[in-house]
Amino acid sequence: MNSFTRRSFLQSSSISAGALLVGFQLPLISKAASSAPINADSSALVTDAFIRINPDNSTTILMNHAEFGNGAYTSLAMMVAEELELDWESIRLESAPTEPQYYSPLFGEYLTAGSVSTASAYLPMRTAGAKTKALLRSAAAHFFNADENELTFAQSQISTFDGRSTTYAALIPVIQALGLKPPEQVALKSKDAFQMLGRPTKRIEGRAKVTGEAVFGIDIKRPNMLYGSIKRPNVFKSKVRRFDAGAALAIPGVVKVKAIDAGVVALAHDYWTAQKAAQLIDVTWDEGDGASLSTEAFFHDYRALSQTPGLLAEDIGDAEHVLDQARDVVEAVYEMPYLAHATMEPMNCTAEVTDTQCNIWVGTQYQSNDRTLAAKALGFDETQVVIHRTLMGGSFGRRASKTADYVVEAVQAAKGEGRPVQIIWSREEDIRHGGHYRPLFVHRLKGCVDDSGFPLAWHQRVVGQSIMQHTKHDPAYMVRGMDIYSLDGCLQEPFGVFPYGTSYQIPHHRIESHNPPKVGVYPHEWRAVGHTHTGMAYECFLDELAHQGGQDPMDVRLKLCADHPRMQPLLKKLREVSDWDAPMEAGRGRGMAARIYSVSPIANAVEVTVADDGTYTVDRIVCVVDCGFAVNPLGVESQIHGGIMLGLNAVAFGAIDINEGQVKQSNFHDYLPLRFHQMPKVEVHIMPSDAPPTGVGEQSTTAIGPAVANAIFNATGDRVRQFPLARHGYVLKS
Repeated sequence: MNSFTRRSFLQSSSISAGALLVGFQLPLISKAASSAPINADSSALVTDAFIRINPDNSTTILMNHAEFGNGAYTSLAMMVAEELELDWESIRLESAPTEPQYYSPLFGEYLTAGSVSTASAYLPMRTAGAKTKALLRSAAAHFFNADENELTFAQSQISTFDGRSTTYAALIPVIQALGLKPPEQVALKSKDAFQMLGRPTKRIEGRAKVTGEAVFGIDIKRPNMLYGSIKRPNVFKSKVRRFDAGAALAIPGVVKVKAIDAGVVALAHDYWTAQKAAQLIDVTWDEGDGASLSTEAFFHDYRALSQTPGLLAEDIGDAEHVLDQARDVVEAVYEMPYLAHATMEPMNCTAEVTDTQCNIWVGTQYQSNDRTLAAKALGFDETQVVIHRTLMGGSFGRRASKTADYVVEAVQAAKGEGRPVQIIWSREEDIRHGGHYRPLFVHRLKGCVDDSGFPLAWHQRVVGQSIMQHTKHDPAYMVRGMDIYSLDGCLQEPFGVFPYGTSYQIPHHRIESHNPPKVGVYPHEWRAVGHTHTGMAYECFLDELAHQGGQDPMDVRLKLCADHPRMQPLLKKLREVSDWDAPMEAGRGRGMAARIYSVSPIANAVEVTVADDGTYTVDRIVCVVDCGFAVNPLGVESQIHGGIMLGLNAVAFGAIDINEGQVKQSNFHDYLPLRFHQMPKVEVHIMPSDAPPTGVGEQSTTAIGPAVANAIFNATGDRVRQFPLARHGYVLKS
């Protein structure tokens, strides 16, 4: 990537082809653009850091949010296209470079996470389109010698009332000659004028994916490239003591074998030869104390810890006193295991390292962090590292690695080779050796109901490893020594940087936290982060209290969120569209759960049929979501389908087990994925809203697990508190 200042770019392009760069700062962007977007044609019009109008009248939009099945490319393109009146078929997309003007205004980094892409981009991308349109309008008025108010825009063309028209590209020399600039302020379209936003729109990159033209990280092919496969330790955090590569080097096509931080890498002319060679490397490992790790030991220790007072996160009313005085107290311990991400495209990265520069081709959510750690591994300045972001075949948080492990591996493997090296993880490496798992958690809960049968007091202790502690995110996400992601979904009031609570109001509500030391694994974000365990414990125990009080679970939630302006109508809608009050046949059950994650309320109602042998089917899933204004309703539905699938998979089968420091699971035969015929039809209902758009991608994972568990209780009277369900005789039929 060549990096120019705006001044140098203008000077160089005016000499070569008379190109024009007109820059302005977008709202919410923390720093004005200081370099030209990559691959800019010298005769193109770069109107801002995100938009480039090309000589062929196509428009390139630079994407500063990653596309990994989340629909970000489509929704962001829709925002620009709406205000700029673009021909949808002429839009081109490029990954934005790792420069501050493209950093997330919410995170202050180049990071796609937290289901905030649409919300954070909604005004900046629309404003970019609107300012570019205003610039073109001014140029067209000069070009046609017409009043600006007499011009109309459509399909990347401008027309006058008398029938004359021109393309956007044709106005580039006019803008250059007159030195026109976009206005500082511009009015955005009103909602009733939208022609694209709010309408179901197919994925802009969908055609390329279907035809095979789309480029994922695993598709990268570079001249003279080597493939690397790593012999990794079976025991967590083991280090290479020594190795013998004789057998590996004897295989034709093997170029080199060397140690890197992750283990010992075999480099070969093709992946399968590298894989074969890696298996033949004889490594002696220094296991340290890793062999003592086991999930059973973690659960044992965490159960014990949950019986001791933790750090106080929330104390509303006087839960301890009320529970001490209550006649009937319900107590429960909920346990959630480690979970792997198991993305369909396994982890991979390609790197090329010279003495002065490192180029990296990778699917990543977190390219600013990847660049930082790659530079550190090489002893380079960050300006010497260039990230070329590709599409991703799934992520679920895995490709936002704080350690940048799979990137650093490729960089270390490529160092000193003078040619590109691609590292591809096998499925076994991904599940067994990655170590970046959703943390294991234990929740201990006590509660009681009032004389009317509604929850009166609630006391919860949350025990599990922190994701954020002792990372660079510690200052923002650790509050009074507690990781707010460990507690997200338990608290009634906002906590730390999270401006929302559960939507419920239980009069006496006490939450305590234990974040035991990070041992062995790397606690890592998994789609919906804290809600993947807090949602299970909270929503299931809420049903336990409803049962204790003889109340309908829907009625309990409606009463507890009576004052919540978004959850209350959402639950009423769910009751209606799910036929909640219809009777169920014997052997069938209905359950529900409701969550707020990253502002957006969402709720599911689920129907199941359970056979005498414990096998069950999920017959119906109804989901109601309030994500503010739905930029792309089709994209919202797709995200909900995917999130529900992932959450259903986890509650049914998901678990990573460790024994003597080794992960027992290794592939899809023992870390089971959901099959097509196990996935029921999902009915999605989007609440109409004039509020700004909020997230939906992770929200859909939060409520499905507890809703299924509650439905199984409704059908059988058996309450499961340790997951997955399959380990308690409830097996989703295959």
